[in-house]
Amino acid sequence: MLRLILARLLQLPVILLVIYTLTLTLAWAIPGNPLENPEGRKPPAQVQEQMLRQYNLDNYWRFYLSYLDSATGVRYVRERFDGTAAARAKEAREAGASTPATPIFDLGPSLQYEDWRVNEIIAASLPVSVTLGAVAILLATGIGVAAGVVGAVKPNSLADLATLAIALVGISLPSFVIGTLLLVAFAVWIPVFPVGGWGGPWKMILPAVTLSLPFAAYIARLTRMGMIDALHSDYVRTARAKGLSQRAVLLKHALKNAFLPVLSFLGPACALAMTGSFVVEKVFRVPGIGQHFVNAVQNKDLFLIVGVVLVFATMLVLFNLAVDVLYRWVDPRIT
Repeated sequence: MLRLILARLLQLPVILLVIYTLTLTLAWAIPGNPLENPEGRKPPAQVQEQMLRQYNLDNYWRFYLSYLDSATGVRYVRERFDGTAAARAKEAREAGASTPATPIFDLGPSLQYEDWRVNEIIAASLPVSVTLGAVAILLATGIGVAAGVVGAVKPNSLADLATLAIALVGISLPSFVIGTLLLVAFAVWIPVFPVGGWGGPWKMILPAVTLSLPFAAYIARLTRMGMIDALHSDYVRTARAKGLSQRAVLLKHALKNAFLPVLSFLGPACALAMTGSFVVEKVFRVPGIGQHFVNAVQNKDLFLIVGVVLVFATMLVLFNLAVDVLYRWVDPRIT
């Protein structure tokens, strides 16, 4: 187990380097200049040239290496060893200004939000996205597993066909369509929930349900297929022959093994949901990391685009690692 965890953690820097290279290359190819965007900063021409040089936005490879230098923490360590950080702090004290704390992994300044750094934006918005994603995954797991069990116990019944139809709709419809329908139904026609915003459990219900439905649909289908296979297996027949109740057979024996495909799906699903659904947060005006990412793409904020993608990739790798560890715990036979 320890060897597995160490191997995955050693792979993490390589994976992030590849993702960083691909993301920056694609973001760099977006037409336009982030300093000339009317929705962001628009300084004079001379100031633009100076800022382009300052942030290395005039050369791909200089930006690539400088961002890698600060994001990996190499610059932080180097400045402490060569005295640059101490000299900067001394100059700030002599000028009577406070020296802001420099993070070890500095993701750079935001080109869109003036006087904000990417670390600060992610620190403020990521907890919102994680909270929304955690609630959505809990809802999806509960709904999906219950629907899958019902469909497996009574295959081809009316309940089974209904759950399959709902799952098909949940998989097929995009999140912005589901979110818009829920807003029109329960915020306009039947004004039970607020139109959008964040703060309090009541405002969380509609975005959480919207975010959970596609995941619930996949979980329902995986649970149904796994339960049908498990219910026709020898160990379930043995359990029934011993006189165990239907509930004990389903929950204790069949569901435990049928849940393995669902557990495998929950790894990337948790990472996707907890880093925020970009579309759902935009529809419901949730101040999460997804909304900032959409704005960053529209304004070609390279620092924020790369920073959000690196955070998402890190969470994806760590959640997949957690799934592999849980696999061993659920079924020790898996190596």
